[in-house]
Amino acid sequence: MADPGTPTETRIDRWLCAVRLVKTRPLATSLCEGGHVRVNGAPAKPSTKVRAGDRVEARIADRDRVVEVVRPIETRVGAPVAATCYLDHTPPPIVTEVRPGIMAVRGEGRPSKRLRRELERLRRAPDT
Repeated sequence: MADPGTPTETRIDRWLCAVRLVKTRPLATSLCEGGHVRVNGAPAKPSTKVRAGDRVEARIADRDRVVEVVRPIETRVGAPVAATCYLDHTPPPIVTEVRPGIMAVRGEGRPSKRLRRELERLRRAPDT
């Protein structure tokens, strides 16, 4: 039997903040208004209600997150408790292989002639 204080549904913007997928509720609201959040495949407004079993897809911090609601909560809780409120079905991030070599450091100004030649040599090198 469910706890009488536990809601059966809650707003998506409140839930995203409560389970710590976003830092603040205004950020969750702006994500919803910008079309970056979908609930069960449909675009979600900030007032869209989520229930247990709903699938939430969100683009948060340049990463696509796919989570299933296990328990709708409205107030922000600690990270261990928040992790029990959803199942994460997010695919692992794609790791691109970075070629080792010389890289110019941003803010150090124009590269020296030697560094510029090494960078050109690396760019011309065939991919292996």
